[in-house]
Amino acid sequence: MTVEERLLEALHDVEDAELPLDVVDLGLIYGIRYREGDGHVDVDMTFTAMGCPAMDYMVHDVRERLLREAEVASVQVTVVWDPPWDQTRLTSRGSAALATWGIV
Repeated sequence: MTVEERLLEALHDVEDAELPLDVVDLGLIYGIRYREGDGHVDVDMTFTAMGCPAMDYMVHDVRERLLREAEVASVQVTVVWDPPWDQTRLTSRGSAALATWGIV
């Protein structure tokens, strides 16, 4: 497993502020890049809506969760809107969970 894959797994610990689903299964993480030399991580993240009132809270949670990993020294989270989020970004686990709650 690569460092990026391990870091993505760690982000399963970060739940969406409004839905009982983590940011990975919800499809909010568009990319994660780790620099070996200095332990810096860049994360591209989106939200289900531009007006999400919990954006700052969730960005903070992503950053804080990654900083708990031994190899991570710093984290930059960039909020991206292209491509726009839609239900196709959900993982199979995310789709199943939302269907169970009658959301999808």
